[in-house]
Amino acid sequence: MVALCSCSATTVKQDAAGSTPPGAALKPAIVTDMVDYDTDDPAIWINPTDKSKSLIIGTDKNEKGGLYVFDLDGKELKDKTIKGLQRPNNVDIEYGLVLNGKPTDIAVVTERYTHMLRIYSLPDMKPLDKGGIPVFEGEDQPEFRDLMGISMYKDPAGKIYAVVGRKTGPLEGSYLWQYELGDDGTGNVSARLVRKFGKFSGKKEIESIAVDDKLGYIYYSDETVGVRKYYADPAKGNEELALFGEGKFKGDNEGISIYETGDSTGYILVSNQQANTFLVFRREGQPGNPHQHPLLAEIPTSTIESDGSDVTNVNLGEKFPKGLFVAMSNGKVFQYYDWRALEKYLPAKGN
Repeated sequence: MVALCSCSATTVKQDAAGSTPPGAALKPAIVTDMVDYDTDDPAIWINPTDKSKSLIIGTDKNEKGGLYVFDLDGKELKDKTIKGLQRPNNVDIEYGLVLNGKPTDIAVVTERYTHMLRIYSLPDMKPLDKGGIPVFEGEDQPEFRDLMGISMYKDPAGKIYAVVGRKTGPLEGSYLWQYELGDDGTGNVSARLVRKFGKFSGKKEIESIAVDDKLGYIYYSDETVGVRKYYADPAKGNEELALFGEGKFKGDNEGISIYETGDSTGYILVSNQQANTFLVFRREGQPGNPHQHPLLAEIPTSTIESDGSDVTNVNLGEKFPKGLFVAMSNGKVFQYYDWRALEKYLPAKGN
C-alpha cells in the first residue's frame, strides 16, 4: 500500500493556472480522510435541494470493513458511516425507489462474505434490507457467491434494477445476475431475479460494472481482456453488443464511469490500473456504429492502482462547476478531481 495523505482530508494545491505539466500525473483537488483498511469503490449522491451538500459514498474492503460517507471537502461524516460490514466491495446509488409510497434514494453495497446486498437510504444511511438480501442463491461452486461488482439501472418506466457480479462464475451466459428491486410490503427492499447473462474470459475476474441509464447499456470489465457491453433492459436479450479496449490496458481494466456531455454523447472512463491512468472511450460510439467505442485519450492521474471510480457532470459549486470525478487509490483514500482538469486531456469536439 502507498499512503497518499495523513489521516485528514487534504486539499491539493496546483499552480496558478490550475494546470499539470505535460506527462505529469494529474493532481487531485481533494484527498479524503483515510478509511480503516482498504478503499475500493466510490459512488456520488447528488443532493436534490442543495448540490453543495452532495455526498461521496465509498467502501472499505475488509472482513471488518464499512461504507464511508464523505462531504465534498473529503471529510468523513462519522454519523453516517456504516462499520462492521463483512468485506463490502462495490457500491452504487439510485434515486427514487418507492418505499411506503414515497420515493427513496438508496445506496446498495455488495457484502462479499455474507453473499448479500446491503441497502441504505440516502442521505440518512438507514438500513432498508432487514439485515441483508441474499443473491446468487443456489450457486455452490467456490467463490460463485462471493459478491464483488454492483451497478444500478432505472428503466424509462421507473423500474429499478441491481446488476450484480461475483468473484468468479461460468464462462458463458450467466456470470452477472440482474434483480428488480421493490417494496417488500413493510417499507424495506425486496429483490426479484429477472436475468442471468454475461460472458467471461476466465482469465481473471469481473468486478467493475456501470450502467448508462439514458442509452440503456451495461458495461463491465473482464479484467486483462477488455470492456463488455450488453443491453440493460432484460427484454432486449442477452446478446453481447461489444468488446472494446482489447490490448489497450497495461494490466487490469477496472473501474468504469460515464460522463455525459448530452443525452447520447460523452465519455466512458476505465481505470488502467497498473499504469495509474484512465483510458477514455467515446460514449456514443462511431458514426453509424454505436457499439464501436474508439479510444480517445489516456489521462495520467495520481491514483495508485485504482479499482473504482464515479463521475458526474452536475455543477457542484465553485470547486467543481463542470462536475466531479472520484477515484479510489491505494493509501486508504479516495481522490476528487475537478472535471475541467480531465477535460484538458480530451480531444476537441468533433475529433
